[in-house]
Amino acid sequence: MNAEFILQELFSIADPEKAKFLSGYFKTGKGQYAEGDVFLGIATPVTRDIVKKSSSLPFPEIQILLDSIFHEARLAGFLLLAKQFKKSKEEKERKAIFDFYLKNAQKANNWDLVDVTCRDVIGLYLLDHKESRGALYHLAGSANLWEQRMAIVSTWTFIKHRQFDDTLSLAEKLLFHPHDLMHKAVGWMLREVGKKDRGVLVDFLERYSSDMPRTALRYAIEHLDPEERAYFMKK
Repeated sequence: MNAEFILQELFSIADPEKAKFLSGYFKTGKGQYAEGDVFLGIATPVTRDIVKKSSSLPFPEIQILLDSIFHEARLAGFLLLAKQFKKSKEEKERKAIFDFYLKNAQKANNWDLVDVTCRDVIGLYLLDHKESRGALYHLAGSANLWEQRMAIVSTWTFIKHRQFDDTLSLAEKLLFHPHDLMHKAVGWMLREVGKKDRGVLVDFLERYSSDMPRTALRYAIEHLDPEERAYFMKK
């Protein structure tokens, strides 16, 4: 099993019509957020199935996938890293996977690549290594949209363990980002906080709802009562 085998598996099921649709859906046109991204036309669950059947690949083989022009190949590479991270019990190996993921962070150059993998590598590693969470703030301070999104979405893992501080701090830092994709990501993570502790979300919204982007606010309040949603939308 190697990168070439996975690439051949992907090429064998490529669907040009679906690729055309995905290219539009993921905004790959000139001037759009994923300009130049190239799709084979494979649904994410199918790519996941290919990765599930694959044995562990060494970093040089995964690097071949991450360096590919094809979106689904890069997705396979990041999914392999997530798979290997979850499987590994050795601290040294988990640290190496975490570092390798960060080294290639900008290869996750579309929102799905970020969202389905960062929380299972960055999030899981930093869950047990609070002393290293400065990496999130480094990502948030990047000029790269995808690294910024990676910073906030990775905290999903913390939220599941009722650790909210980093999510709230990063939400404050990224709340007025100019891009709609960041408004959605911040609102999404705030909504997840609210699922675990409604009071924490409400306190945040009392401070920021009157000024925060409407997209972020709509995402954040999605699970509140209708009266509360109306209240915060009017603030």
